Amino acid sequence: MQHSVLLVYVLAALAALAPFAIDTYLPAFHVMADSLQADPLSIQQSLTFYLLPYAVMTLCHGAVSDAVGRITTIKWGLGIFVLASIGCAFAPNVQTLWLFRALQGMSGGAGNTVARAMVRDLFDGPQAQRVMATMQMLFGIAPAIAPILGGVLLGIHWQAIFIFLALYAAMALWAAVRYLPETVPAAQRVRFSVQNIAHTYGKMLGNRQFLILTACVGLNFSAFFIYVLASPVFLVEHLHLSSQQFGFLFVPTVAGMMTGSWLARHTAGKLSPASTIRWAFAWMVLVASINVGIQTIYAGEPVWWMAILPIALFNVGMATVVPILSIAALDFYPKSRGTAASAQAFIQMVCSTLSSAVVVPLVWHSTLSMSMAMLGMTLVSALLMLMIHRRFKSI
Repeated sequence: MQHSVLLVYVLAALAALAPFAIDTYLPAFHVMADSLQADPLSIQQSLTFYLLPYAVMTLCHGAVSDAVGRITTIKWGLGIFVLASIGCAFAPNVQTLWLFRALQGMSGGAGNTVARAMVRDLFDGPQAQRVMATMQMLFGIAPAIAPILGGVLLGIHWQAIFIFLALYAAMALWAAVRYLPETVPAAQRVRFSVQNIAHTYGKMLGNRQFLILTACVGLNFSAFFIYVLASPVFLVEHLHLSSQQFGFLFVPTVAGMMTGSWLARHTAGKLSPASTIRWAFAWMVLVASINVGIQTIYAGEPVWWMAILPIALFNVGMATVVPILSIAALDFYPKSRGTAASAQAFIQMVCSTLSSAVVVPLVWHSTLSMSMAMLGMTLVSALLMLMIHRRFKSI
């Protein structure tokens, strides 16, 4: 039992590298802009330079882990991430920062993708849902801690934030090598080739149910993530909070994610997946609709806690369904879980990247437009789920 708990902690640490890489430096945007003699939009675009390579490379991380093993993939990915983080810390200008952020994105997805596949390698049925939910609950702490920690490290220097990321990745790498078993023995590995990857992804692209399940996770998360990506503007300009008060957003919203993860864990095997999905989606649509109403009433003069509370409540429903939808998608490809996990991560990161590059700059001018974007993404996700709801009646 203790061994299983330790595995979950290590897997969660690997998965949490992504939110740490995104959220820890958010409070430093304005300081970095001054230090690197760049405008705030150029610093904000460093998120896109991270997210786009992250999304593209997730197509490879899982396939590589199917071919060479999970642990070897983690070693290479996190090793490169450590070096890229050091490069970010000592970047002399914003263009160099973009370069090393892109290198972080290319390597940082290895931990998250492999961790997701290993959950399904090691656990089955309701236990897999409970483990995925537990890992997600621990993983959810990262977005709450990261910006607060970033604010503290900013008191030293913005470079300290990227030194922290290098140290965190190094510790996660050590723990993975020390405590995680190799779940893909040599006899079960799949030969790595572009042709094999293209063939496997071709089958996945033709699987409507797999695509919808994965897209729903991505859309639901992006509905919340627009507030994370826009947090320097959302919190400082609209809600008039300081860089040291980023926790006002992240603590309650992550508490909502942890509550949803707890619900997913404790309803596993007790409540049918179909019922859980139905109630969770109804909750998300309701909360997102109320959020639009609140921001319409308080347009121009938003009350900070009334702007943040709906996001936290939305995350309860979002986090409740993530383990169910993720496991259901992975179960379509039991012999290529690494590749399936890569496809999941890619589609979800495409949603996040589009949010960063397109949606956020269009909607961050007001809290009302941001709430409408959240509602729009949620409605699209709910409509997609209605298209495949019969699948969950048989589970």
